[in-house]
Amino acid sequence: MLRRTWWLLAAATILAAQEKPRPLTPEERIELIRGLTAEYATAKVALPRSKKALVVDSNGSYDKNEWQALAREHGPAARAGDLVQITKVSLHDDRIVFEINGGFRGGRKWYERIQITGGMGTRTVPLGGSQHTAAPGGTSIALVFNRRLPPVKVAEVKKLLAPLLDFEQRSATEQYLETLPPPIRQAIQEKRAVEGMDRDQVLLALGRPVRKVRETVEGRELEDWIYGQAPGRIVFVTFEGNKVIRVKETYAGLASQGPSLAVPR
Repeated sequence: MLRRTWWLLAAATILAAQEKPRPLTPEERIELIRGLTAEYATAKVALPRSKKALVVDSNGSYDKNEWQALAREHGPAARAGDLVQITKVSLHDDRIVFEINGGFRGGRKWYERIQITGGMGTRTVPLGGSQHTAAPGGTSIALVFNRRLPPVKVAEVKKLLAPLLDFEQRSATEQYLETLPPPIRQAIQEKRAVEGMDRDQVLLALGRPVRKVRETVEGRELEDWIYGQAPGRIVFVTFEGNKVIRVKETYAGLASQGPSLAVPR
């Protein structure tokens, strides 16, 4: 009897260990955040504006009645067919939270102002174009796993979000990228900021910064966009006017070093 009980306990322990995924490594967390932040997608269903993140189960299900009620209360964040952008990614114990178009207080974004030269002459058309329209607002989505967040990859997360967002239909963004110089286009595709970019291109490459700092240096008005938080990698993108004049990368809060967000000059 004791031997049988011991085997049952051992089996239960093994099953529990198998059901509970291992925690993400720091490298996996960075890969998810960097791989999903600033990504564009086409909304496949209407997304309501919501002060709290819209809950989506990892099996793709969500409360349609609740979403309709939120849309009546706050209005739409995106309609089916609208182009949206993930502007922030947060990883929690059992979920990934995506800020869409700047979140609840967000609105129409840079891609409504960009124009592309079309055909002959100097006629221009909005980036939103005929195939995609710009989403009217912002919201947040929480992809919930109902257990500890597993070590998923970026491609897997996009598949889990497939009932809501289509990451393949991004022709409007691709058209804009095709108008850019190759070094700028490559940097955006690799999610890097480089000298010579303008603000809209940095937003396309890196998304919204954690914070902005303005200062006057030797009579020059500079603005730093800061990406990342301590401990870890921090990127400083310095603008003079609308152009990037410097990009610096550092690591803060590692080992015995305390966190620091002093802008390197």
